[in-house]
Amino acid sequence: MDYLKGLNDAQHEAVTTIEGPLMVLAGAGSGKTRVLTMRIAHLITNGVSPFNILALTFTNKAAREMKDRIAKVVGDSDAKSIWMGTFHSVFARILRSEAHYLGFPSNFTIYDTQDALNVMKKVLKELNIDADLYKPKKVLARISAYKNNLITVKAYMNNPELLEADERANMKHLGVIYAKYVDACFRNGAMDFDDLLLRTNELLTRFPEVLAKYQDRFRYILVDEYQDTNHSQYLIVKALASKFENICVVGDDAQSIYSFRGANIYNILNFKKDYPDAVTVSLEQNYRSTQNIVDAANAVISRNVQQFKKNVFSDNEIGEKIKVYRALSDADEAGFVAGNIWEQHNSQQRKFSDFAILYRTNAQTRAFEDALRKKNIPYRVYGGLSFYQRKEVKDLVAYLRLLVNENDNEALTRIINYPTRGIGETTQNKLIVFADSQGISVSKVLDNLGFYAPQLGLNNGVLTKLADFWAMIKAFEVMLKTDDAYTVAMEVAKRSGLIKFLKDDQTPEGISRVENVQELLNSMRGFIDEQQQLEDGDPSLSNFLGNIALSTDQDNNKDDDQEKVSLMTIHLSKGLEFPVVHLVGLEENLFPSFMSSSTREELEEERRLFYVALTRTEKQAFFTYAVSRFQWGKITDAEPSRFLSEVNSEYIELINPATESRFVNHSGLKSNIFDDEPSVPKSFRKLDPKKKISKASDALSLPQSKNLKPVSTAKIINPSGASSQDIEVGDKVRHDRFGIGEVVFLDGTDPQNIKAKVIFQNEGEKNLILKFAKLVKI
Repeated sequence: MDYLKGLNDAQHEAVTTIEGPLMVLAGAGSGKTRVLTMRIAHLITNGVSPFNILALTFTNKAAREMKDRIAKVVGDSDAKSIWMGTFHSVFARILRSEAHYLGFPSNFTIYDTQDALNVMKKVLKELNIDADLYKPKKVLARISAYKNNLITVKAYMNNPELLEADERANMKHLGVIYAKYVDACFRNGAMDFDDLLLRTNELLTRFPEVLAKYQDRFRYILVDEYQDTNHSQYLIVKALASKFENICVVGDDAQSIYSFRGANIYNILNFKKDYPDAVTVSLEQNYRSTQNIVDAANAVISRNVQQFKKNVFSDNEIGEKIKVYRALSDADEAGFVAGNIWEQHNSQQRKFSDFAILYRTNAQTRAFEDALRKKNIPYRVYGGLSFYQRKEVKDLVAYLRLLVNENDNEALTRIINYPTRGIGETTQNKLIVFADSQGISVSKVLDNLGFYAPQLGLNNGVLTKLADFWAMIKAFEVMLKTDDAYTVAMEVAKRSGLIKFLKDDQTPEGISRVENVQELLNSMRGFIDEQQQLEDGDPSLSNFLGNIALSTDQDNNKDDDQEKVSLMTIHLSKGLEFPVVHLVGLEENLFPSFMSSSTREELEEERRLFYVALTRTEKQAFFTYAVSRFQWGKITDAEPSRFLSEVNSEYIELINPATESRFVNHSGLKSNIFDDEPSVPKSFRKLDPKKKISKASDALSLPQSKNLKPVSTAKIINPSGASSQDIEVGDKVRHDRFGIGEVVFLDGTDPQNIKAKVIFQNEGEKNLILKFAKLVKI
């Protein structure tokens, strides 16, 4: 019984309650994995055959870790005999044995997402249905939702409400497509991921003898992360457990954040209705986080109506307060986070792997990647490619590369038929082969298409499409001679059809791709503004593309074994923990998302997402928000997230209190938490504005420039000419991209050409042309 040592009272009860239904409400950081593994070990130690135990998880990693821990108690042989794995892997194993009941071969193929997409494309082609109207991914997503709610083709066809809803959505042929797709999979002896759940339900429902067989086999059932189960998974588990009712579910309603995948929080909320005699054990001691983090998280999640009330607590140290940084812009926000990580790495000897940057959407990574690279801080982006490696970003960049260098064949072949414009692979191959035979570039052929047309062997329709495409590229090149790079890029994104193509895909993935293109354009606008303000700036498109190329080269050459900062969405962070967490982008319409806050249920899930993010923290949490962001090239005001106001002021310490009340009151933030200057680490303290600093060494200890002569005072004129103010050496100033800094040198007398050397807290030294810099005295 040594394995029971060290368990607290609640954990001990959960492990040793063997018979009957049991619900374990496991608060964040409360040791639920330990409880699950020790419970299984306890079952085996008390005479339960491992062959009679079924344990369902959501990741293979979790299953492996649990088996390894169990093996240390009961031995490898018994641990390997447990039916343990993900829902899909366990149900696939059952279906392999029983597939003949459903008319499938035992060696049926399991289609992954790409396989299913290829089948769907063929189905649409066979039915002569326009794939632009019925986008394959969108159709598959809809069919997936139906399958996970056990809506078969027959059930769909007999449901007037669904038929009417799809007709209103201009998808009146969905039923025919659904039937054809299911038939194609069946004829191919294949199941997609959703079929593994749907077909298991069918097997257990249509064939009572099969259900009885597995009820006798699985006399003890354990389900991890029960709050994340969908309707189909719920029904399978309920059916298998209905004979003996020795079912243990472990989860936390406060961490239910996957409704967009079909997860149903009511599965855990209604567990007592399904099993009235169920024992409920609450694991409330958080072993991960400081008391301050736990109390702050409790204060926020307590506002949700749909929840089991828990008293999560921590006996760890009280810990530091959560520090809140009010950024002037998204670039300032990213600069602060990178600077904070760099400082803690140097002053506190923290490893880079101690830090996580958590955000609501993948599109937010760009600014943080740029800021981290500037300081040579190694990082890893989880759950997807680095920002500049994402397909939609590379597609737009390919268009821009072609404008700078017509001989860039890689860029040309990437976008010549994207979005689709009827220039297929055969045509492209003919172009490439002919160009090679003539010893010229493909662009040269396109420049002289009329001359080379007779030798290409292409019909007039294809030649017209090639001519139209190249005329569009040439028009962009002409435009680039008179307009700035951002304006041209925006025009490229629109006229090429790229934006429309991405916007037509209204799946979460499609929306994310549009956001990434928007973020690339934002990045370009910010780059141009920055370069125009620098004395030796170069705002050209080629310079922007060169910066991207260098950035992606650094990404590819990084040593994967290095300690790295983790960048990920909050959804991906679930189950992980980090000593220091930066929760960024805490603004209304970003977090909570404008797409997920129109109903109370949606808003409560966004609040649960906030709770999950905060409870990833072991020692220190930093919240950041910006008062303005680039949105499609325009600076727009942003309001602090309502979640900030839901964290009690006693748990918060403000790095830079708001000076403009409109950014506070819009979201209902309590004004009293912004009244006084907080006690903050030395590196964050504001310099006394009354104290004049006469030289750069007194400011931020950076070397003085020998090229600029000190000037006592300069009058700066806004580009608009609307207002003016005096700037002096020693003044603290604010810049909308670089943040807070100090003027250490001024040079020039002509208001049109005055230059200033400013040392910024997060961005270092910058030489700015005051006419464009838009500096504001603090």
